[in-house]
Amino acid sequence: VQLQAYGGGLAEAGGSLRLSCAASGSISIIAVMGWYRRVPGKQRELVAHITRAGSTHYAESVKDRFAISRDNAKNTVYLQMNSLKPEDTGVYYCNAEAGWTNFWGQGTLVTVSS
Repeated sequence: VQLQAYGGGLAEAGGSLRLSCAASGSISIIAVMGWYRRVPGKQRELVAHITRAGSTHYAESVKDRFAISRDNAKNTVYLQMNSLKPEDTGVYYCNAEAGWTNFWGQGTLVTVSS
């Protein structure tokens, strides 16, 4: 499984950004796709994930602001980030779970200015 992430960049506080992650390879084995982030001074944390059936889970810190969605036909997962805060600044990583294996995309930097 290969994951290619797109999006990220610079946004002002209160603004929006959208991340995309396209999966290729043995995509049929992927059960869950999601996004993690590493913010300065903290360990990598789960932001949101979505199952193949569409069930979602969000970190408390992004609930009601971020929305994850998945297009199974395009093998792509999206993360719509609204009402961004400076503390959302960090490197965001796409993740795919397949059984006991985790696959990671390259990180994409999100910077939110105050």
